[in-house]
Amino acid sequence: MMRAVRFHGREDIRLDQIEIPVCGKGQVKVKPAFVGICGTDLHEYLGGPTLIPTAPHPLTKEKLPVTLGHEFSGTIEEVGEGLNDIRVGDKVAIFPILYDDTCGVCRRGLNNICVNSGAIGLTGPGGGLSEHIVLNRDQVYILPSHISLEVGALVEPLAVGWHAIQSSPFQAGDSILIIGGGPIGLGLVQVLKALGANKIIVSEISPRRQEFAKHFGGHHVLDPTRDNVAKRSKEICDGLGPDVVFDAAGVQAGLDAAMEAVRPGGTVVNIAAWGKPAVLDPTQLVIGEKKYIGVMTYVRRDFEAVIGALESGVLEPSGMVTSKVKLADVVEKGLKVMINDKDRDVKIMVDVQQ
Repeated sequence: MMRAVRFHGREDIRLDQIEIPVCGKGQVKVKPAFVGICGTDLHEYLGGPTLIPTAPHPLTKEKLPVTLGHEFSGTIEEVGEGLNDIRVGDKVAIFPILYDDTCGVCRRGLNNICVNSGAIGLTGPGGGLSEHIVLNRDQVYILPSHISLEVGALVEPLAVGWHAIQSSPFQAGDSILIIGGGPIGLGLVQVLKALGANKIIVSEISPRRQEFAKHFGGHHVLDPTRDNVAKRSKEICDGLGPDVVFDAAGVQAGLDAAMEAVRPGGTVVNIAAWGKPAVLDPTQLVIGEKKYIGVMTYVRRDFEAVIGALESGVLEPSGMVTSKVKLADVVEKGLKVMINDKDRDVKIMVDVQQ
């Protein structure tokens, strides 16, 4: 038997004893090392099940209770029959997105929005918050030897930001406004810096996260409780406004500021998970031919690009990890801290083997 943190229902997450999975042909058994607690996990805890299936999922056939944890790294502890390109002891980052690869969307290469999409750690099979997990070979990426397992667990959230940027019209030399300096917003700062953004403006309320935004490469950090974000952004960007705005906050005031700030012909990219519907005036899009687009997770080339950037040293995100907790403390020292003291941390990491 092994320990696993499983979602049973709203505000009902338990440390259970479950069967150790068996490694089959073409599969690997992974010993999870570090798992990031994500805003998606928090949304499920407070308001779910939303993404977590209550009926058998079309790809995994699993339903709650499910093991959580989709941002994670680990070490290969068993290699299934037929595999010769991976070894016991290899450090890996897990690609958690599940897709059928047969639907019309997947045939266009958009696996991240597959009509039957799922994710390890949300829809099964298994999740990172367990002592062992069995995965298909294509769900694990071998990490360069000098990349720590802790940093390996950051590949997934960084890939979210990378995909958002690649899905936008961003070009090196552009000016950017980021609404929200949480983990995704701070990941955007780092990726934009690596890709050659000229001016990076971050709007964030939390003083602690404002400091992190500066640390990771934000050129201008605004406080929306004191600054007129749209006005200041235009002043910083030659009176016209930023070329691209990324909304990583998901609140009405942020969206309003984004639409007002973006320059004529510019683009607002929504990367946030919204808790309730928003109001958007289409006239703002028509006047100035502004564009508003949404992005969802990432595709394999984004995941691979992040690993490449980590390998080359262009990305150095280790400072994002501000707390580590044990598997038994996911709720009390992880999720509840994110609820009651949300400005304290950037990324809370679970050390699974402690």
